[in-house]
Amino acid sequence: MLRDVYLRAGVLDTGSYLTTVNELCDQLPALRPELLWYVTSHLRTRVDLTGVDKVLVEEEKGAPIGTAFSLMTGLPLAMARHYPYDFPSPRIGFSSEYDRSTLNVNGIEQGDRVCVIDDTLSTGGTVAALIGAVRELGAEVTQVAVVVEKADNGGRELLERELGVPVHSLLSIKVAPDTVHVVEGIA
Repeated sequence: MLRDVYLRAGVLDTGSYLTTVNELCDQLPALRPELLWYVTSHLRTRVDLTGVDKVLVEEEKGAPIGTAFSLMTGLPLAMARHYPYDFPSPRIGFSSEYDRSTLNVNGIEQGDRVCVIDDTLSTGGTVAALIGAVRELGAEVTQVAVVVEKADNGGRELLERELGVPVHSLLSIKVAPDTVHVVEGIA
């Protein structure tokens, strides 16, 4: 099911990277509940949540997946949001393949053990910024779980080798100007 979503995905040239437009990440077409359940249940089998206190997602594309994951696992959901609040919460800058912005990391406290969930791992910029914010708060990211990893964009290397956080993904893809190639992963 997930493979089919990416094989049917549209491809957009951002000027720096080729990115996909699809049902899971962009709700084009609308996200089917069975796809969300499929993705979430498979992500759950990939991660060891022993000792994990919270799930952290970025609100734009990770929110549907993180919400379903929180409901499935019973773990509290923390969210990194684009708009600021009038109370203290770390504001982090990040750069990804399609955005340069800031996020407020809400719901993480000192001593928490966190699993970061995201839709796509490409350059690793967004997730690396989240890991930095979690560490700044005196908490720990134990692992990262992503639905799709763009092979050859350096995200896994950044997170695992440079930041020491293991990454779990369901599907690895390569994006060409007119198509998406599935490299490996679930059916």
